Amino acid sequence: MFEKIFPKVHPEGYKFLIISLIITLIILSISSFFGFIFIFITIWVYYFFRDPERVVIEDQNYLTSPADGRISSISEVKGPVELGLDSKQFTRVSIFMNVFDCHVNRSPSNGEIEEIFYKPGKFLNASLDKASEENERNYFKIKDEENENIVVVQIAGLIARRIVTQVQKTQKIKQGERLGMIRFGSRVDIYFSKRNTMVKVGQNVIAGESLIARK
Repeated sequence: MFEKIFPKVHPEGYKFLIISLIITLIILSISSFFGFIFIFITIWVYYFFRDPERVVIEDQNYLTSPADGRISSISEVKGPVELGLDSKQFTRVSIFMNVFDCHVNRSPSNGEIEEIFYKPGKFLNASLDKASEENERNYFKIKDEENENIVVVQIAGLIARRIVTQVQKTQKIKQGERLGMIRFGSRVDIYFSKRNTMVKVGQNVIAGESLIARK
């Protein structure tokens, strides 16, 4: 129960939390009214960088969500050209994360990180469809246990300016294991094939727990 109310903080959040606490103490010494406002801001910073444990299904017949947020689009597209997959057809599910969602991203399945590719770009509203092709983004190409390609893409948004990666190329990874995070509002796309989609546009999902697709 304690961990649900006070989840651990992602390492990326420590410096922001310390800065926010220092500013809050300074403002409190000057003005109680504005000090209380900064107390709420500090609480928000803490919860933005929360990194809770998740209960993973551990069943490779399913893909779990790589991000917390809302399903913003589901479409049939060519694979990312950056990974040489543009000759193949994929289902792409886009998940929009607002500034109140947990921003830690997770692997949808067991597999091996076959490739990680960072692409500089713009900082358009992450909810726009063209953000997948124009925004700053980071690709994870995962080869699952049946040698199928699953791609997870971290996409920066209007506010986000830092994509954080926690895994390395050739690393073995488990379903629900952390891939990284994006700071301050963004989006994650997942590409897959030979699976049936289990979500719909507008649905809220939880990283590592919600089921995105099944065989």
